[in-house]
Amino acid sequence: MTRSIALLVLAIMLGGCAASYVTPGGPARLDAIDRADIAQVASRRPAASFPARIAVVRVQAADYRSSTAEPLATGRFSVVPTKELISDDELNAIGEWDDVAAVAPLSKLLLPAKLDSFDDLRLAAAKLQADVLLVYTIDTTFRVQGRGYGPLALISLGLVPDRDAYVTSTASAIFVDVRSGFVFGVVEATDKQSGLTNA
Repeated sequence: MTRSIALLVLAIMLGGCAASYVTPGGPARLDAIDRADIAQVASRRPAASFPARIAVVRVQAADYRSSTAEPLATGRFSVVPTKELISDDELNAIGEWDDVAAVAPLSKLLLPAKLDSFDDLRLAAAKLQADVLLVYTIDTTFRVQGRGYGPLALISLGLVPDRDAYVTSTASAIFVDVRSGFVFGVVEATDKQSGLTNA
């Protein structure tokens, strides 16, 4: 009996040490959000006046989940709270850019119940009286001991939480004219970090 209790206590202790982590969901496929034909895209012209008012929104895959954020709205893609990654100070810094009159994140109150296209985001930005919509998405990949983990994968840290882990995140953004859909430009940045899985 004493041996059974000791084994039970040992199993509970070891189980408590076996931690796990679920990777965040994937990026939004911005090309899948805007399905206009080539002639329509080529005919778009800028309509914004400068200095412009900018609306900021983060989009991710339709099934996006993370340990720190839940989507504000979903459909063919998800809208995630901007302030999970961008602080008020960083939004204010964007507001100081040349030719920017004001900047604000899109609110859940402006978004439709279901997101079907890029036009849903443009309409929400128009309700905010924005001239330009800054849409960004984050693509993060994980590698632990040479094994890759995609979106929403369970990484079991196991009993030895000192394995090598590599995380690569790429932020992709697009600046779009709210009225016409004209693309002013795109930008992308990647950062890589490594460490032990217990960190």
